[in-house]
This record gives sequence, C-alpha cells and structure tokens, in this order.
Amino acid sequence: MLSQQEMRQFEQDGYLVFRQLAARAECEEMRSVATAHVQDATPPVEYEAEVGYPGAPRSLDAPGGRTIRRLRAAYHRHPVFAGWARDPRLVQRLAQLFGEDIVLTLAHHNCVMTKHPDFGTATGWHRDIRYWSFAQPDLISVWLALGGETAGNGALKVIPGSHRLALAPGQLDELDFLRPDVEANQPLFAQGITLELQQGDVVFFHSRLFHAAGRNGSDRVKMSLVFAYHGHSNHPLAGSKSAAAGEVELGS
Repeated sequence: MLSQQEMRQFEQDGYLVFRQLAARAECEEMRSVATAHVQDATPPVEYEAEVGYPGAPRSLDAPGGRTIRRLRAAYHRHPVFAGWARDPRLVQRLAQLFGEDIVLTLAHHNCVMTKHPDFGTATGWHRDIRYWSFAQPDLISVWLALGGETAGNGALKVIPGSHRLALAPGQLDELDFLRPDVEANQPLFAQGITLELQQGDVVFFHSRLFHAAGRNGSDRVKMSLVFAYHGHSNHPLAGSKSAAAGEVELGS
C-alpha cells in the first residue's frame, strides 16, 4: 500500500516509480512472448511508418517501414499480459490514488511499446489525455520496464508537476505537443528528467503529465508494457474512441 508521502508525491509530481515491483521471471516471460510476436508481426500492431514522427520511414515499403512500434491489444494478446494488468500490486495502489474502485481501459495504451535501434523514432513532449475522451481528465498510466531503460536506449522522460500546468494555446502544436520553438517552453524543457529504470521497475504517471522519449542508440530492442486506468466514477464519453474498445472492472 502507498504511504501518505507517496500519495502527496504523486499529487505534486504527477508520477511515482516503484523499483523491482515485478520479478525478473515475470518480465522475462513477458519479454519472450513479446519478442515472438514482434518476429511474427502478430496483429494488431502499429508500425513506425504509420505514426509519422520525425525520422520515421516514409511508408511501409520504405527501408524500416515495417519496424513495429507497438504490439497493440496486449490484454487479449496473451494471458501473461492480462495477468499483469490485473495484478493486485497495481490494483491496490491505483485504488488508493483514485480513492475508489478502478477500471482498465482497453482503448488506450494496452500495448507493448517496442523501440528498435535503427528505426525507432523519438517522441516529443506530450500528454496522453490529448486524445483521450473522459468525463474527467484523470487517468493513470502504468509503465513496466521489461528490460533496462536509460537515456541511451530511449527511456521515458517526464516534466515533474507538469500535470498541474495551465498552458497558453500557442505553446502547443496542432498535435498538442509542446513546441520546441516557443520561448515560454524552454524552462519546461529544462525541468525534464530521464527515468532510468531497471527490469521490473514500474512508473505510474498521470494522464496530464508531459512526457517524452528519445531514440534507441543501443543494439537491443527496448520493450515496455503499458496499461491505463481510471476511477469507477469517471466514464469515457459516449461515441468517442475511448468508449469504443471496452473496459475491465477491477475493483480495489
């Protein structure tokens, strides 16, 4: 269970890191399944060329065009992923943070993120809530490192406390990323930190927290399992993408 200090830290910073929350054997099993699914391109997947971020292959037929960025639908992809999504170590902590029973959304994240050395692209500073549609913009993403994550292989970066920021429209581009050319954003970028993780480390972060990730400069694919949760009283908006894929009631 979370301490009062951890509860306050999440409220202030918008994220928490739990070291070695998952055992090595658990992570190795998940990584083994994910590696096989990447090798076979087991659908559904998302390719780097489909995202269109700077430096990505221009099409599926270009060199590296079929580099997999995400193994989607992780919850129904294999029982080992679903078991982690329902794990009491997560559910109990999340229920404390939300103050109520929790729900797993299947519409967002619900994936294994795979960052490849050659064609895996960097991701700019953004908030997940920019394309999620809920009654309240209060969800928590849970990120499990299936291997080591460092600045050198594209680890997650966050701006502590940025989930509480009120921004002017001009600070964001048309895709709701923080614009690197805007002077008002420079102090925010300077506050960004890299969350260096070991296998089994877990990050909880708020859906309004600005985060980013660099390219993978190592010789090994980096893999992270990511799910998103919300409180029982916070519903996806009818007719939205957030409501389209279903949910899993998890209680507390």
